[in-house]
Amino acid sequence: MTFAAATNENLANISNVLIYSAMAVYTLAFFAYIAEWLLGSRSKVGRTAAALTEKTQVAKPAVTVKKAGGTAVLERPKVVVRTAAGERDVPDGPGAHGGDEQGDLYGRIAVSLTVLAFAIAAGGVLTRALSVQRAPWGNMYEFNITFSTVAVGVYLAFLALRKNIRWLGLPLITTVLLDLGVAVTILYTASDQLVPALHSYWLYIHVSTAILCGAVFYVGAVGTILYLFKDSYESKLATGGRPGRFATSVLERLPASASLDKFSYRVNAAVFPLWTFTIIAGAIWAGDAWGRYWGWDPKETWSFITWVAYACYLHARATAGWKGRKAAYIALIAFACWLFNYYGVNLFVNGLHSYAGV
Repeated sequence: MTFAAATNENLANISNVLIYSAMAVYTLAFFAYIAEWLLGSRSKVGRTAAALTEKTQVAKPAVTVKKAGGTAVLERPKVVVRTAAGERDVPDGPGAHGGDEQGDLYGRIAVSLTVLAFAIAAGGVLTRALSVQRAPWGNMYEFNITFSTVAVGVYLAFLALRKNIRWLGLPLITTVLLDLGVAVTILYTASDQLVPALHSYWLYIHVSTAILCGAVFYVGAVGTILYLFKDSYESKLATGGRPGRFATSVLERLPASASLDKFSYRVNAAVFPLWTFTIIAGAIWAGDAWGRYWGWDPKETWSFITWVAYACYLHARATAGWKGRKAAYIALIAFACWLFNYYGVNLFVNGLHSYAGV
């Protein structure tokens, strides 16, 4: 007979303190990211409009033709060279700090605070796991605190790889604070043991990969949303429009729309095979737990819908006629499917996966 380990209330309380402490440090990081955007000099921000100006090649020197009694000058017309339809040669912006040393300082402070908050939150997740001697994602509260920690970890990993994605910091920390706020108020569940169906090593494999996939999908979704804003901004400039001062000061600092589009595509494409594995692992676990691999349970159904949506996005992105904004809309629909699978199914739909604990 197997007895469930008793809950260590001391470690559970330490976990709660660490999560609240992480929220406090994330809040400081949030203000530091805002300072980076607001106090970074705009005087050094390159003008996107200049990059969208039609490239004009000046004509060669005038040709002179000598005639008896005088000289005739034949003017060559100017040759206008345009890029291919729908393409713009736009450089990446200088970043949130706007190329200013003061703004860059605030950005470095923000990243340092993010690292500190990540370490504290990871400690909160670890002590939550140790308090019950199991994986820390047995209910929605635990899933939320783990998901937000992994999402920040993905962001910091990109920075460690010298990828210039500090523009992601402000929207990331904003949503992390919202996620943790929901976790500690609405979704909070006292540390306790799992229901019998979750006592399996597949809990470590299946759920951990689902959390990692969601974190990476989130990063791709933020890049996609910013791409749509930046693409509209560039299109308006290309047609002679004049965006507002706020839009100009913010969007000019972001990477070019083509760079954002490429970033989102690569992120989603890289993690899609892991999401495929997540579904397969869940099916194997279902076979062990319930005697069947697939039964169209709501969680299974929406996992498959999410898979199909991202498959459609990747196919659309590789098809010339569906690149750009059309493919971006599909990517956002796919991420919305993942979010509903994450929140909606667990909270509002009854099924075999109803272990939300709320």
